[in-house]
Amino acid sequence: MLMAEKIHGDIEPGRAPGPDEAARWAALARRDAGADGLFVYSVRTTGVYCRPSCRARRARPENVAFHPTCEAAEAAGFRPCRRCRPNEPSRRERRAEIVARACRTIETAETVPALADLARSAGLSAFHFHRVFKEVAGVTPAAYADARRAARAASELQRGSSVTEAVYEAGFNAPSRFYASAGARLGMAPRAYRDGGAGAAIRYAATTCYLGAILVAATERGICAILLGDDGEALVADLRARFPKAEIGPGDGDFERVVAEVVGFVEAPGRGLDLPLDIGGTAFQQRVWDALRRIPAGSTASYADIARAIGAPAAVRAVAQACGANGIAVAIPCHRIVRSDGALSGYRFGVERKRRLLAREGGAR
Repeated sequence: MLMAEKIHGDIEPGRAPGPDEAARWAALARRDAGADGLFVYSVRTTGVYCRPSCRARRARPENVAFHPTCEAAEAAGFRPCRRCRPNEPSRRERRAEIVARACRTIETAETVPALADLARSAGLSAFHFHRVFKEVAGVTPAAYADARRAARAASELQRGSSVTEAVYEAGFNAPSRFYASAGARLGMAPRAYRDGGAGAAIRYAATTCYLGAILVAATERGICAILLGDDGEALVADLRARFPKAEIGPGDGDFERVVAEVVGFVEAPGRGLDLPLDIGGTAFQQRVWDALRRIPAGSTASYADIARAIGAPAAVRAVAQACGANGIAVAIPCHRIVRSDGALSGYRFGVERKRRLLAREGGAR
């Protein structure tokens, strides 16, 4: 669970709860493991501090205080709970590190490592490792390996390699294995991807919404761009720069209905968008964007939250870059990313639009 609540300092017991404190009390009531790492709480009568998910008997509210870190709790004179061990990596963090190490192994290996080998390195059974990997990364180890190979092939294609060279350089043992998933990974045929969208047909339409100008574009597979700005012509130029060799043209009457549905979604994000997306992107970007899509309307997360969610807690900078590369606004909601202190961070389509999107979503809760 991604949580938006930020910890600003120790909170003394006996005060009327503010919004953030109320969220912490709710996390304690649920014993929410998703709040672990965001704060700890101490109990005056026992002298210990715990994770929010600790299974210890619930303390009386007047004896509880919240702290932003273990260090802050210890500085206040409390010792770590022996049951939940809040000063050690949590189960979620340990699992994330296991998956991050496995991802690095997959990414650097010349051939895809066997599931049994990855599990052995993690000290787990193959069954348990497979389950942990999928829960943390959102995909199976095999799917992640396929995505990484497809990303390597995409990189080779962008450098001008032939499709055959790119396929073998990426680690596919047969071109057929690559072509079987190329459309889903690249968003278009391999040669079209290499040639900047050559041969791909993209329809688009630009209109206005409460955020200003909006452009919606789609391939035959789904929506490939939702761009926001001040000028429709500038958005068309942005689209052409993203796909310089694609066949780009205005959509027909049927496409106008697609645009109307997208605009309706932007106006009311909580309703969801029931249209296919042609996402493309590298394997890492897809993991980030998938995590972003799991943030519900009305909630926010930090870059660090997303990095932990995809099992790569050290990849905060790379997560920020993936957010900046997102060209499908609102449907892939990078506007729900805020700084660790809760302040608004940069947004490709303008911080003021981000502010208005968050306000609109907050009003819909």
